[in-house]
Amino acid sequence: MPSLEFRQFTCLRDGYPLFNPLNFSLQGGEVVQIAGPNGAGKTTFLRSVCGLFDEWTGEMLWQGQPLRAPDFSMCSELVYLGHQPGVKKSLTAQENLRWFFGVQGLPFPGSITSALAEVGLAGYEDTPCHQMSAGQLRRVALARLYITSAAIWILDEPFTAIDRFGVKNLETLIQRHASNGGLVILTTHQTLALSEVRVIELQAHSAEVAVDG
Repeated sequence: MPSLEFRQFTCLRDGYPLFNPLNFSLQGGEVVQIAGPNGAGKTTFLRSVCGLFDEWTGEMLWQGQPLRAPDFSMCSELVYLGHQPGVKKSLTAQENLRWFFGVQGLPFPGSITSALAEVGLAGYEDTPCHQMSAGQLRRVALARLYITSAAIWILDEPFTAIDRFGVKNLETLIQRHASNGGLVILTTHQTLALSEVRVIELQAHSAEVAVDG
């Protein structure tokens, strides 16, 4: 089961802390929302967990071991969806998913067609992504969640550019992943229709840290 712990952890901007140091641990089975006002450092925090941002202080522990540089054992257990869909527009929807799993060094799954159907893209498997709308590109990215075996999902505003039906399906998928022992860490401006969402509030360095959950 995945385990992450943060001790006196904060991200830096121009050498100064973005938010008060955090002390908390996360376990598989949790859905965790990183909250706070715009500019509080939510995206930066998520990128730090993924090893995409290294200007931070304190400790981050993966399975009880201190983590400073990206660790392959953790990276292989993690899938990250950022603000941008991370989709190559010159490739088709199906080719993008094949490319994603190749880059991750993961076995090629045999369920790409059904994953695209789950996000409402049945029949679009061979459509070049440059012909797709922003919402469709987002759904190509979200299809990864239907076929990945990663235990940790890190999702930055995952409900952006998808309709109400897509939101409901994604909430169901997130709940199912947590129920199966996975860990979901996300940011969103949307009120979540999920049970037992733990909220970690990022507050400015001059304020008191609040951890709710």
